Amino acid sequence: MKKEENLGRFISIVLRHKPESIGITLDEHGWADVDTLIKAMNEHKKYIDRAMLEKIVAENDKKRYSFDKNHCKIRANQGHSIPVNLELEKKIPPEILYHGTATRFLENIQKSGILKMGRQYVHLSKDMQTASKVGQRHGKVIVLKVDTKKMVQDGYDFYLSKNGVWLCETVPPQYLLKP
Repeated sequence: MKKEENLGRFISIVLRHKPESIGITLDEHGWADVDTLIKAMNEHKKYIDRAMLEKIVAENDKKRYSFDKNHCKIRANQGHSIPVNLELEKKIPPEILYHGTATRFLENIQKSGILKMGRQYVHLSKDMQTASKVGQRHGKVIVLKVDTKKMVQDGYDFYLSKNGVWLCETVPPQYLLKP
């Protein structure tokens, strides 16, 4: 399982941030040719075959990747730091969404809001448990509540990624609810 996890992390870096690191390109929608990805990974000593790639995509707990209908192309579902058009449709979110982060970021978030930083979108979760898991990666966790109902009323757009992550451009501080 360790090998699959490491390969999954590597694929995530390639498909979301650095396709050039193994000499591949993504199309404008973030898709990579599966055969090209496999060949390039093997050339970079990240040994994988189609069966292993299929297993990684199917079993990834965060559902980070998708194949096209023919399984000829693959892409990350969200989290890109490179410009891609994921062809997301606007959706109306639940009235409250959650953002997990580290307590050390709280002061800046209270001043500036939740910013997308190096990514294309701010990532929000539908429940506190998921947000807490996300925040744990960054240190002592705090889960912030976002008044998405008010944001929608004020004209902000939301998108739902294929793997269930809510996305928006920014969350200004006035939409953060007091704990």
